[in-house]
Amino acid sequence: MYYQLYEMNHAALQPLRAYADAVRLMSQNPLNPFALTPVGRSLAAAAEMFERTTRRYAKPSFGIESVRIGDADVAIAEKVVWSRPFCNLIRFERDLPDAQRNAPKLLIVAPMSGHYATLLRGTVRSMAEHADVYITDWVDARTVPLSSGRFDLDDYVDYIIEMLHELGPNTHVMAVCQPSVPVLAAVGVMEQRGDNCAPASMTLMGGPIDTRRNPTAVNKLAQEKSIDWFRDNVIMQVPWPNAGFGRDVYPGFLQLSGFMSMNLDRHLNAHQDFFMNLVKNDGEPAEKHREFYDEYLAVMDLTAEFYLQTVDTVFIRHDLPRGEMLHRGEKVDLTAVRNVALFTVEGENDDISGLGQTQAAHDLCVNIPQEKRAHYVQPQVGHYGVFNGSRFRSQIVPRIVDFMAANSEGVATKPRRAKRSPSRKSNAADQ
Repeated sequence: MYYQLYEMNHAALQPLRAYADAVRLMSQNPLNPFALTPVGRSLAAAAEMFERTTRRYAKPSFGIESVRIGDADVAIAEKVVWSRPFCNLIRFERDLPDAQRNAPKLLIVAPMSGHYATLLRGTVRSMAEHADVYITDWVDARTVPLSSGRFDLDDYVDYIIEMLHELGPNTHVMAVCQPSVPVLAAVGVMEQRGDNCAPASMTLMGGPIDTRRNPTAVNKLAQEKSIDWFRDNVIMQVPWPNAGFGRDVYPGFLQLSGFMSMNLDRHLNAHQDFFMNLVKNDGEPAEKHREFYDEYLAVMDLTAEFYLQTVDTVFIRHDLPRGEMLHRGEKVDLTAVRNVALFTVEGENDDISGLGQTQAAHDLCVNIPQEKRAHYVQPQVGHYGVFNGSRFRSQIVPRIVDFMAANSEGVATKPRRAKRSPSRKSNAADQ
């Protein structure tokens, strides 16, 4: 019922959004004598604020047209190389001569936790300078018909295994946040089977491997509620006329309300500053606000079975660190992981995945040789700064590149041991 009310309210506001957009255009028209006055700019700012706060944000584009490799800008082309109902695998193909195409293959597994894979645009751009990059582009569950079947955590693990088979041996995998658990499980399953397509290395970044360590507010909420509470309070059916009509989902608008409430004061202040910048005709900060919130406010629905199984397995029962996680009814044995190198990365100020939660992977994969493992804590960054921002580009990317090179086929050098760099002044982009 709540989802239906949300859709009805959104539809009912459509004429008002169109009117607000018309008011904004009229107030900014250079032929309007009030356009350059404080009154005209205030009216245009109010109209834009109303339209932006009541719209549904569409999936953004990656928009990566080129990357800098050496001294040249190299063109990038997006290609879907593998597709299933709930995910497309996108390759960012670099326009390089054949002699320069021998770069490591990197599969970036994006979070399926509300935002689109485009949230990792900066991650892709940085890594595409050093590797042949592929990324999981998860599909909004509200657009997938019921006839396409279910999608749960077991399917997620299967998708990762299938994609690694598609890319072939000597592929590296990077999991950002939520997929750290299914990626680690998929590697465990592949090693148990003796699969020669198991990745050469896996990099786990800010992931909830063991949320009993240094629990955050997100972890504590999951512990305080039962799985039945989540099923009764956040699971809803996709309303007509969406393609996924009738599918049980965890709606994106509910997820967004949770995201916003965690830092409500910050978001209110950001919108207040945006309004004042529009009135002052200060274009650069206003445009940065638009770019950030166009991405942040674009959310997708998750299938109910995936969401509930993930909450129960990862955040309530802690099955993976307890050695009790099952995949298709068979226990995932991480002691079987011997050949896949492991690199874990955490942010010092991460309030989503607390310090130590990702590092726990090393305690579970006890049979990985010491020379094939490394751990790094990036000072003065929060969750987002683990995979994006200036410190990610300058401090984390070089370590990942070195680790991949040291654990690629035919490379004998050992990875550099990542050392904690001295504290420096915080950068807002890294938080």
